[in-house]
Amino acid sequence: MSQSSFGEALLRLWPNGDRAVTGLRAGMIASAPGVFHKYGITTPLLVAHVMAQISHECGAGTEVIENLNYSAARMMQVWPSRFPSLASTKPYAGNARALANRVYNGRMGNVIGSDDGWNFRGRGAVQTTGREGYQRLAELTEFDVVNDPALVNDPRYFLACGVADFILCGCLPFAMADDVVGVTRRLNGGTIGLTARRQWLAQWKAALGTQAVIVATDTPNPDVPTADHPPSPQSASLTSLLGKFIEAIFTIFRRL
Repeated sequence: MSQSSFGEALLRLWPNGDRAVTGLRAGMIASAPGVFHKYGITTPLLVAHVMAQISHECGAGTEVIENLNYSAARMMQVWPSRFPSLASTKPYAGNARALANRVYNGRMGNVIGSDDGWNFRGRGAVQTTGREGYQRLAELTEFDVVNDPALVNDPRYFLACGVADFILCGCLPFAMADDVVGVTRRLNGGTIGLTARRQWLAQWKAALGTQAVIVATDTPNPDVPTADHPPSPQSASLTSLLGKFIEAIFTIFRRL
């Protein structure tokens, strides 16, 4: 496949990308120049790694918010320590809000007895989860996603939030080394979906080629502003080894 602009690649690889959020792809295309420049995602390789992870995490734009409508059997399978029997699942089967608060409160910065588990359930390009996850994202992007978590799925900020989380999780050095396993471990806390992530990476590499990535289209959508807030990635990439270790621990717990 020949080299193409980011927008052309996104439209081709995410054919149903506006199904969950109207105008999502247009918002991503419009914000891409500012986001990629300010976060140092400046080569086809880095764009490919970022977009491979985002494509997998949000189902190419079709799964942008965590679905917590679990059956009793599925709850016992996913959280066996919390739901050891069918009886223990009864208050939560088909009750997504109650389930979110049950499984997420008391960790990831979520307050026990609050609605935090539900309010800060997985959303966005890389399924940001937990009050602490949203707080870190707010600090880096300056978007008020703590008071308004739905901003993570706003077409204007969707790509910026996804790339910011990619940076916060310490993925960039591994992407620079073309290490998809390392990137996946940093973002996911493990290697769940690694085969699919590899496939996405291959598709994005093929779509973008090896030349400089064109991130602007000839006719950008004037109604969707670019993201101007994300700071330079230098400070994130120069964190200490201790900082990276702590961030890895946070990442693991927020993905559980």
